[in-house]
Order: sequence, then structure tokens, then C-alpha cells
Amino acid sequence: MNQKAVVLDAQAITRALTRIAHQIIEKNKGIEDCVLVGIRTRGIFIAERLAVKINEIEGKPIPVGELDITLYRDDLTKKTNDQEPLVKGSDIPVELKDKKVILVDDVLYTGRTVRAGLDAIMDLGRPSTIQLAVLVDRGHRELPIRADYVGKNIPTSSSEKVVVELQEVDKLDQVSIFEK
Repeated sequence: MNQKAVVLDAQAITRALTRIAHQIIEKNKGIEDCVLVGIRTRGIFIAERLAVKINEIEGKPIPVGELDITLYRDDLTKKTNDQEPLVKGSDIPVELKDKKVILVDDVLYTGRTVRAGLDAIMDLGRPSTIQLAVLVDRGHRELPIRADYVGKNIPTSSSEKVVVELQEVDKLDQVSIFEK
């Protein structure tokens, strides 16, 4: 794959997350009963960064959970040696019943990851609402899903790949477009 362009650098990612944090607070009239739930892997780190920003703005912490959607995928690809799916487990620190859950992921593409996330959340409890926050929306939806909070809309072709790199995993903060 050839890198075509860097569409967000570290500073742009920070600005986007700050804007999303303000939008979450505004839409929910504060953070009462709100929970951030990040989808493995990069969604978790984005959720944690949003929690820091929200705490800076509101002066109160917001719970952050980790969601493993492996068993909810319709395209299981990563498997162990015995051909079973590789499950890392979810870690949600609070009861989701009647909470406002903000599901967080890095890239919204076909909508299948989000659908799996919705199914996983509903199995853990019945929240009052589920909202979606993504760093990048690249289009090409296959399911009727849209984000409530978007860091950046990046129109792409199907032959391109959007790669989100985060300091916590990749030792670098940037979003790039690659040609397949």
C-alpha cells in the first residue's frame, strides 16, 4: 500500500477530540449518566482521550469502558490456532441500564463494526440512549448507521484505506489515506 496523504496530524486529532468532547457535553446537557464505551482497539484510546478532555471541561470524571465485539462480527477473521475467534473481553466499569452510552470508534466505514457494537452493548444492559462518536467518517455505508459526533468527514473511494495511528498503539498520532 502506498500512502496517498496525511489527512489529520497530531494537532488536528487533538482539536477534533476537543470539539467532540464539547459536543457530547452540550448534547447531553452535561455528563450525568453518560458512559464512554470504546470499541477495541483504537476506539478505547479515543474514548480515554475524550474522557480526559471532558474531565478538563466539566471538572468531573466520566466512566470509560472497553468493548470487545469479536463474537458479534459477521466477518470473524482473527482466529486462534484451534480456529476459535480471539476474544479479549469487554470491561465496562458501570451498569449500562438507563445510561447514556457514547460508543466510540476510530473510523466509520460500512457500519458493520458499529452494528456489532450495538448488539454487544444491548447484551450488557439496556441503556436509555446510545450515541456514536468517531474520529473519521469515510462514507460507503452498507447499513443505515450515522455518527452523532464526527472528528472529520473524509470522502474516500473503495480502493482507498483510512489508517488511524495513535500514540498508545503506534507511537504516532495521525490519520492517513493509503491506496490499496
